[in-house]
Amino acid sequence: MLVFWEQRLVFLATPKTGSTAVEAALESLAAVTITRPPLLKHTTVHRFQRFIGPYLRAASGHDFQTVALMREPRDWLGSWFRYRTRQAVDETKATRGMSFEDFVRAYASDPQPAFADVGSQERFLRPKQDQGIDHLFRYEEIDRFVAFLEERLDCEITLPRLNVSPPGQTELSAEGEALLRSACARDYELYDSLS
Repeated sequence: MLVFWEQRLVFLATPKTGSTAVEAALESLAAVTITRPPLLKHTTVHRFQRFIGPYLRAASGHDFQTVALMREPRDWLGSWFRYRTRQAVDETKATRGMSFEDFVRAYASDPQPAFADVGSQERFLRPKQDQGIDHLFRYEEIDRFVAFLEERLDCEITLPRLNVSPPGQTELSAEGEALLRSACARDYELYDSLS
């Protein structure tokens, strides 16, 4: 999470949407940078609106707008799957040796096994009491997001490639694709609403 005090803007770091690259590029411009632990780095919109937003409003006398990215749900889940194939991932959360189809089945199950418990973008971005994200951009249209930040922060921005998931196979059968669409229905609804 990055707080830009003068611009009254907060970047909320949706997991697996390039947040590490955004932080690396903009950390020096932020008044507050929270990169660790992951629970704080990836503060949800609900937690921001409940705890941090009111504090910023009380301290500054102004409302802060929020900005975030959302990734196409299948691509987002595929990124999690590939990320967890790395050797550094704890065995209970590792996806090494399994297919993406198996990962999707596990993600759609209840309860989810630890390796498939990666949350949901929709839950991360879900507004409470009509207090959602002010500016939500598609990860696949990151140029629009960068242009928005360049205008708000009055600087040129170049995003590095950091914390990229390793390559891997993410094919799905028609049944697997349907299961993913069902498990991620609310994510797709939110993603499809973005213009």
